[in-house]
Amino acid sequence: MAQVHISEAELERDLHAVLEKVRQGAEVIVERNHQPLAVLRAATPQRRTISDCIALAQQREKERGHTVTLDPEFAA
Repeated sequence: MAQVHISEAELERDLHAVLEKVRQGAEVIVERNHQPLAVLRAATPQRRTISDCIALAQQREKERGHTVTLDPEFAA
């Protein structure tokens, strides 16, 4: 993961561009007087557990009236 060091002023001047760098995977370190102040990195996406996925599939099955078929590699 790439690290980018920027000042508070740079963050304030172009927040949109900084957030785009974060979205693309960079870790942005915001500095004040050349000292780290904050670290911006992409949020970890929420992941469903297998049991959550099965419960959701069963719910959809009841709602739609037909069996939900999981991909053969789903468990992997």
